[in-house]
Amino acid sequence: MVETNILPEHIQHHDNAPELSVSELAFALKRVVEDSFGQVRLRGEISGYKRAASGHAYLTLKDDKACIDAVMWKAGVASLPFRPEDGIEVIATGKLTTYPGRSKYQIVIERLELAGEGALMLLLEKLKAKLAAEGLFETARKRKLPFLPRHIGVVTSPTGAVIRDILHRLEDRCPTRVTVWPVQVQGQGAAEQVAAAVAGFSAMPEGERPQLVIVARGGGSIEDLWAFNEEVVVRAVAASAIPIVSAVGHETDTTLCDYAADMRAPTPTAAAEMAVPVRAELRAYVRDQGGRMERCARRYHERGTERLSALARLLPTPASLLDPQRQRVDDYGERLRRGLGRRVADARGELAQASGALRPILLQTKLGRASDRLAAVWRLAQSVNPDNVLKRGYARVESKSGKTVSSAADARATGALTLYFADGDVDARVERPPSGPKREAPPAPSQPSLL
Repeated sequence: MVETNILPEHIQHHDNAPELSVSELAFALKRVVEDSFGQVRLRGEISGYKRAASGHAYLTLKDDKACIDAVMWKAGVASLPFRPEDGIEVIATGKLTTYPGRSKYQIVIERLELAGEGALMLLLEKLKAKLAAEGLFETARKRKLPFLPRHIGVVTSPTGAVIRDILHRLEDRCPTRVTVWPVQVQGQGAAEQVAAAVAGFSAMPEGERPQLVIVARGGGSIEDLWAFNEEVVVRAVAASAIPIVSAVGHETDTTLCDYAADMRAPTPTAAAEMAVPVRAELRAYVRDQGGRMERCARRYHERGTERLSALARLLPTPASLLDPQRQRVDDYGERLRRGLGRRVADARGELAQASGALRPILLQTKLGRASDRLAAVWRLAQSVNPDNVLKRGYARVESKSGKTVSSAADARATGALTLYFADGDVDARVERPPSGPKREAPPAPSQPSLL
């Protein structure tokens, strides 16, 4: 137990002081603090940053020996050019006040800025690591730029030198259609305008949408280029449906927009050179390729001709192909001739064999027909046979020479006659010779044989 001795004079002295309520003291202190520290600039590290549903932001500024609470109202938070995060060193400008409800003093921040490039780089590295972990900077996501885009969109300030450099370079290399989406490239609201422009080009109808978009800005400090490090811009570029070339700053300047784009250009002029080829070079290339194609086709034709000639020399001549066939035809002809002869001989033998079998029948048939004809002739001969008349009492008169005497004059001329009767012949003489000289009758024509 600790004993405390209070001297009577001390008690007597305080008894004369006026009594103050807690609220009176708190507001008195508030007035003293605000009057004494109406405008201050504090440099410190952000800790415990959070944003309430009302839009106000609450945080603590600290260094290695002390800390102070801070509040920033909704309007001030909306105008910040960057997103506050724990661990970032900032410079806060505002007025010092107290919060009577908790007997704490705090600073009401009117303007908050990063404390030098070191703080900006720290913030940049944190955001870069976050977006890289989501895969927004992956090489596999990047697309090839179209070779000769007919329509190019440009997101930049319409009044700066950047757009003039891009248009002049496009005109010199290969004129094409260009659509400029004017945006603010620095300061409050620039990041939102750039993100809206990139998304706006992607939302255009298919026929009006450019084939390539260039996001461009001239050089400057890291603070001047900070809008292109904002998360909203990086996500818009990564989600674009159109290939994007990022041309922000000079060659040594690098923003997160460069990592998310499909291609990074060191300068806006270089972006225009990447976008289109040189028309004259393209024409020369086409002519050169045409010549190469023609030479290749001619060389292919020549080589084909050579191969054809070589193969033709290896082919047999028509005579070498046809002579064996001709010999085979002759052989077949000879074999056919012998075969036909043998077949004819066989046929003759078969015919002779068949005719030998048919000969008796044919002979009998012929004999029968001949016998019938002979009988008919015999009957005819019998009908004209003069000897058959003798049986009816007639006689045939012949001379001694065997000639038939058919008239009395011939009989008188002949003298000696032979009379043939059916049962024999009788010699006779003519008693009355003719009065004139004796003439021998001409011989009667001999009767032809009927056989």
